[in-house]
Amino acid sequence: MIRIFLYPFSLLYGMIVYIRNLFFDYKILTSTEFETPVISVGNITVGGTGKTPHTEYLINLLRKEFRVAVLSRGYKRKTNGFVLAGSHPLASEIGDEPMQMKNKYPEVTVAVDERRVRGIHNLMKADKSPVPDVILLDDAYQHRHVTPGINILLIDYNRPIWDDHMLPFGRLRELAKEMTRANIIIITKCPEEIPPITRRIIAKNLQIKPYQNLFFSTIRYDDLRPAFPDKAIEFKTDLKDPLNILLVTGIANPKPLHNHLSQLSNAIYNLNFSDHHNFTASDIETISKEFSNVIGDRKIIVTTEKDWMRLREIDSIPPNLQRHLFILPIRIDFLDNERKAFNSKILNYVRENISNTDLQKKEKQAHHTN
Repeated sequence: MIRIFLYPFSLLYGMIVYIRNLFFDYKILTSTEFETPVISVGNITVGGTGKTPHTEYLINLLRKEFRVAVLSRGYKRKTNGFVLAGSHPLASEIGDEPMQMKNKYPEVTVAVDERRVRGIHNLMKADKSPVPDVILLDDAYQHRHVTPGINILLIDYNRPIWDDHMLPFGRLRELAKEMTRANIIIITKCPEEIPPITRRIIAKNLQIKPYQNLFFSTIRYDDLRPAFPDKAIEFKTDLKDPLNILLVTGIANPKPLHNHLSQLSNAIYNLNFSDHHNFTASDIETISKEFSNVIGDRKIIVTTEKDWMRLREIDSIPPNLQRHLFILPIRIDFLDNERKAFNSKILNYVRENISNTDLQKKEKQAHHTN
């Protein structure tokens, strides 16, 4: 009944978004294209589709050859305007996801700005060192004031957009037909194997255009690592000797994480907070109380990398939680040997555009000299 009540608001919201996109399509609202290669990663729905691990994949792919910068809006940060992440960033200053990327890749430039055009101009200023060769825009599919060279759209395998509706009745930020703006579409969070017929059905439902490339990716989980390495308990994951887990999350969809941990534990206790939840000392007390209720001697607390970026800012984490707190890192991989094709498309785009930019600069210099 509540969703039915929300349906008229979905129609109104959909009309507003549709008109906004028309204004961009007909150049009434302007979009800026930059000489520097720009790659956008985003989605068309609310909730987690894996933007951060896919952005991190691009960082890993590009950082060995190019100077990489990441620009995000910094969701739920307490600052405004352009902020460049320092050597010890805080989630409250730049957001949890930018903080996670800066901590994992300190050599990469990470910045936040709710106005991406201004953010890119600031990154490209001569007094900023180093000036990036390529800029990755995190969560920017709806930010049409920038025209990216490659627009990557992520769609959750478990939540197909062709059966969805506009907010607030459904989960769509804009009409599904707007996926035509994407150069690359990635179906994320896929199972390890997808039958060919399923792939064809997905491609048909998405109405893939000749200029678009469709890829399928899956989540890989790395080994648990202690949040406090010098204080952590030692344990082995063996289902014959039950390990009880308190799973603490502030993410959109913790179910896949729960399913993975069920391979390590016979008993998982869930403590879920809202997405991007800003943890407080009171939350630490709640976590401590829930952990004391977990049965057994072999027990740990598991959280995500993103949640740890916010939890680590709290000074009052008691020693008992510090010893038992572990982080589960994730990464993405492509199915059916598609990694090589995806990597080539990204690398070729950046290489070609850097070469074209350098050539244009030389031609301008020669023109001014003459």
